Order: sequence, then C-alpha cells, then structure tokens
Amino acid sequence: MRRCLFCDEKMNEILTWRSLLLKVEAKMICENCESRLEKIGGETCQVCSRELEEEFRKGDRCLDCVRWEKDEKWKGSITKNVSIFHYNEYLKDIIAKYKYRGDYALAEAFVPFLREKMKEMDFEIITVIPLSEERLKERGFNQAQAFTDLLGLEAMHLLTRVHTEKQSKKSRKERISLPQVFQVTGTDVIQNKSILILDDIYTTGSTLRQAAKILKIAGAREVSSITLAR
Repeated sequence: MRRCLFCDEKMNEILTWRSLLLKVEAKMICENCESRLEKIGGETCQVCSRELEEEFRKGDRCLDCVRWEKDEKWKGSITKNVSIFHYNEYLKDIIAKYKYRGDYALAEAFVPFLREKMKEMDFEIITVIPLSEERLKERGFNQAQAFTDLLGLEAMHLLTRVHTEKQSKKSRKERISLPQVFQVTGTDVIQNKSILILDDIYTTGSTLRQAAKILKIAGAREVSSITLAR
C-alpha cells in the first residue's frame, strides 16, 4: 500500500479496467492533499495564465502583462507561460520543503500534472531555469531539472546563471529591474527553434522573461514556459 507523499497517510488504490487499459498514471498524493492544491481555471491571461478579474484586465491579458508588453525592452520576449496551480499557502509550504529543505521525493507528486499539461504545448527543445554554481551547491539539486528527469525528458542546458541574492528576498520592483543574469551556451542548436522553459514558480515573470529574451536574441524562434505555480 502506497503512502501520500505530502501527508504520509495510507492511500487506497482502486484498480479499474480503464486505468489498466489506458495505463493511467498512479497518483502520488491522497485526495485530501490534492484538494488543497488550487488549480488555475476559468478565463486566464493569454500570456501568463493568471485568472482574469474584470478590474485587472485589458482584453485577454492581465494588467501586468499589458505593462510588460508596453515596455520595448521586454515586448514579445515570451510567447506564453502556462501555470498549473495557484501559489497558495499550502503549495508554498510544499515547495519550500522540496526546494529549500531537499525533499526531492516530493517532485514525483507533480509529475502527472505536468505531463498532462505539457500535452497541450508545442515545442522542439525543453530547457530549465538554471541555478548559479553557488545556489546549486547550497541546495544540492536543481528543482526544475528534477521535474524533467522524472518526466523522462532530456532537458538541454542552454543557459548559465550569474549568482545573485535570492529572488524571494527581493521586492517586485527589484525583480523587474534586475540586470541580465543569464548567458546562452551553444547557440547553434537553438537557431529557429521553439523552446519550452520549465520552472517551479511564476512570480513577476522577470526571471522567465530574462531567459526567454536572451534565447531569442541568440536565435530561438519563440520561447514559452511552464511552471507549477503562479
């Protein structure tokens, strides 16, 4: 009998002909824990996946993305970000255990959700947001790379990162005004290619836009992203 990866409670497995024939991927968390994950749904921003509210939208975009697209420096840098869950307090705690306390096994719980969402996305190359050498040494693993490994996808290492203060310690204004922290490695392989970046959280969108912009400057045709939460 399996145990929930989040709460460690025993899980009852119900096998059906449908699950056997379609090889439905087994869930790694119990129904109670899954119910605490808030899926993003309804009408969402066509750029960042934020659920649209009447007072914070313009057409099919949220006001944040409208501001990004008005800025000539960032306009068109990222085609679309797709996020799966709201970054609520419950998910924040789970990601902290995974990301900062090294509970690598928790990544398995998100694999079925990522796999299902990625079926809707078209891309030729997948990559991940890299950590600086200092941050990688501190954490022991790249949380985004772990997802691609568990998904059985070969992520290409297209970017390197300059070490900076943790993003979580910065204000929104500081994140948006950060100087470029990425460099592209091996530009030949990305020429005219559609690239998907995988990361854990979309906060202001500055990190993903920095990565997307430098990939496009280096020759990528378009760059999209997928994140667990926003």
